[in-house]
Amino acid sequence: MEQKIRRDRNMGDNLRRLRSQSGLSQEKICVELQRRGCDIGRSTYAKYESGELNIRASVLIELRKFYKCTYDEFFAGLDTSEE
Repeated sequence: MEQKIRRDRNMGDNLRRLRSQSGLSQEKICVELQRRGCDIGRSTYAKYESGELNIRASVLIELRKFYKCTYDEFFAGLDTSEE
């Protein structure tokens, strides 16, 4: 029996929104992340935004500091379950 794997929710749209609101390119975000000790290339970051790759917690922590936002900003709209 073939089993379908359900895609996990991704925060790519939220990452893209935060970056766009800051007026930065993926390349500039990666330079800032590298300056903060995260070894991230533009192609990896692009995969975060497209949902092809799950973002590492260490990167998320540095992005929160950089954007001066709450973690809720990264997860906005991802909880589709009914309360």
